[in-house]
Amino acid sequence: MPVINFKYDDLCGLIGEDVPQKTLIERIPMIGADMHDTEGNENEMSVEFFPDRPDLFSVEGLGRGMRAFLGIRPGLQEYDVEKTDIQVVTDPKIEKVRPYFLCGVVTGVNIDDDFLRSIMELQEKLHITIGRKRSKFAIGIHDLDKVVPPFTYTTAKPHDVKFVPLAKTEEMDLEEILEKHEKGIGYAHLLKGLDEYPIIFDSKKNVLSFPPIINGSLTTVTTKTHNLFIDVTGMDRKAVKGALDIVVTSLAERGGKIGSVHMTGSYDCISPDLTPITRTISSSECQKFLGLDIGNKGVIEALGKMGMDAKVDPEDNDRIIVRYATTRLDIMHDVDIYEDVATGYGFENFGGRYKLDQTLGHLSPDTTFSDSIKDIVIGLGYTEVTTLTLSNQKDEFQLSGLPELTTVDITNPITEDHTCLRTYLMPSLMRILRHNKHRDLPQKIFEVGYVVRDNKTVLHLCALATASKVSFTEIKSVAESVLRETSTEYTLSACDYPTFISGRGAFTDIGGKHAGVFGEVSPKVVTDFEITHPVMMVEFDLTPIISTKEGKLF
Repeated sequence: MPVINFKYDDLCGLIGEDVPQKTLIERIPMIGADMHDTEGNENEMSVEFFPDRPDLFSVEGLGRGMRAFLGIRPGLQEYDVEKTDIQVVTDPKIEKVRPYFLCGVVTGVNIDDDFLRSIMELQEKLHITIGRKRSKFAIGIHDLDKVVPPFTYTTAKPHDVKFVPLAKTEEMDLEEILEKHEKGIGYAHLLKGLDEYPIIFDSKKNVLSFPPIINGSLTTVTTKTHNLFIDVTGMDRKAVKGALDIVVTSLAERGGKIGSVHMTGSYDCISPDLTPITRTISSSECQKFLGLDIGNKGVIEALGKMGMDAKVDPEDNDRIIVRYATTRLDIMHDVDIYEDVATGYGFENFGGRYKLDQTLGHLSPDTTFSDSIKDIVIGLGYTEVTTLTLSNQKDEFQLSGLPELTTVDITNPITEDHTCLRTYLMPSLMRILRHNKHRDLPQKIFEVGYVVRDNKTVLHLCALATASKVSFTEIKSVAESVLRETSTEYTLSACDYPTFISGRGAFTDIGGKHAGVFGEVSPKVVTDFEITHPVMMVEFDLTPIISTKEGKLF
């Protein structure tokens, strides 16, 4: 999780009040963070934030959040966006390379070393987290006074453009940057297979950025910079917009004035657009969801502490209209608003004294019974294994010879071995024997686990044994031992599944229905699973055994 390093007095300056450090240490974790030790320096603080709140990944964002959370200035923080005459042209060629591009300006900032460090840390934390190491978006922050608008976002061939990249002193073309510059080497895979690369120019063909790799050294931000141009390019428009909004509002917290630019070309828009998002929630549903009884007033006050504006819908007293910032990328559903109500209300205020009618948990009947079954089979000399519930139709039916059933299929399977949920345990255990065919014999394994039949999970037992010689009589004794120890009444009947050698397979019938099979596995099934020695097996559906009166262990 991202760690934010900052100074206590700097945070207080951003909050607008001198908040006791003890109060901050107690309250910051309540908005979803973990305080780190100050390491002996009381002015140096460190906070580790949960990844769902990228708007708090800087001391500026934290100051804004705590200003509302502490009740100093609750409600939505809105920012003025002044119109500028800066234009940015997006070349349609970019749509097949890195299609989304938004930008903005922030003027009148006074940058010191702490502020500069905070800007760079925010940029990198956004890249690593929601930017997925620049694969979703990449941010460029530039000294606006070093370049001349309008700016153009286009593509260039690998050897057609040369510029001095950040932290270097000599010119390189785009291909050289990917091969020699440390950032180029680290992120070259993001441009693999492209004939032309994305590039941002000013009106004089000066290079601002080679996204998502590196900025030009010309626009390096220093403590002498006062006006900034921010660009965000990427593959996901929502993420691109969110990243831009987080950066420009963080800079505005330092006194900068946000300016909009007119973007033309492949699309026409004014950027950034910080118009708050509106969502309507049900007050009663929210309180029921959280187990609270705080009324509309309580819900509105809690949301105010989370930096949101809220009011009761004049046409429906149960509906609350919520306005929140575009930087809140974590809000995707009403329950995300409910979570903010819980946070604003205070997690420390939930619950109360323990009631006297507390109950004790206990194992479910299935678990108790399966534990007993395991003890029986272990007593018969078998070793327990646990396999994946994922399997594939070929192993389940074609190789095993067991009857084909309707399976629950995986929509986008990663491998051919895992395309459905298993309907039998036997194929999974056969795969275990296949992987251990070079081990000493005999091998006896079993599993008590769930399979899926008719879209329901069903508890099964399967035991397999391989040795230089196996017999129907031996596996019959295993099956009857389990049934005898569970006091289950049963009958046997012949089974003609191709799973077994002809005449050496049997059904176990409970209550007049087939509840299991056992026998000597046919040589074809054995060799199809690439096993080199004879195998015998038994598999039971434990449901009818559990449901019978006699299905209990003495």
